[in-house]
Amino acid sequence: MTGPRRYGDAGQAFPIYITVVGGLLFLALAYFAVGQATVNRGGAQTAADAAALAAAQDARDELADKWVEAVLDPNQWQDIFNGDVPLTGDPCSRAHQLAGWNDADVQGCSGSGLPLGYEVVVQTRTTMGESIVPVTAQKKSRANATAVIEPLCEFKLPAEGAGDNSLPRLTCDGKEWDLKPDDLTELPEPEDLFDVHLAD
Repeated sequence: MTGPRRYGDAGQAFPIYITVVGGLLFLALAYFAVGQATVNRGGAQTAADAAALAAAQDARDELADKWVEAVLDPNQWQDIFNGDVPLTGDPCSRAHQLAGWNDADVQGCSGSGLPLGYEVVVQTRTTMGESIVPVTAQKKSRANATAVIEPLCEFKLPAEGAGDNSLPRLTCDGKEWDLKPDDLTELPEPEDLFDVHLAD
């Protein structure tokens, strides 16, 4: 009498076993799809961060060049440090380049504000991939990032009519630069003049 019951129990357990295994397999595939999407989104954010920083660094370098050109005219310094001067280059071209290196395309790039900043929107070139979620097969990830350029330097213009032909002392992030009009061989580097970082 015990034998038939044992086989009957096994027969009843088999469908439950199949259901449990099927459910676990579905969950595993679902987690895999979520993982694919997360990796794809992470790639998009990395590309956006790199592109925004590249644009801001390119603009910073041009601002530093403008400061060097105007170093003998301290009245122009503050506008340059504020980023309130026209730029002749195209910082967004660097954003496109860096996004491409990260397998993404720039969908938008703009610079504005004080402090000067660059906002970049990118989209991945690859999709999230085939999975149990049909929409991921064609879906690409988008991300945006903003990088800002902040001046690190302070100075005090001499009083009008002071008759002093020297340049103001420049203090950049705690480091002092005593600039001499007749000896400009050692000037601050772009990274001494400006800080470039992602916006919080």
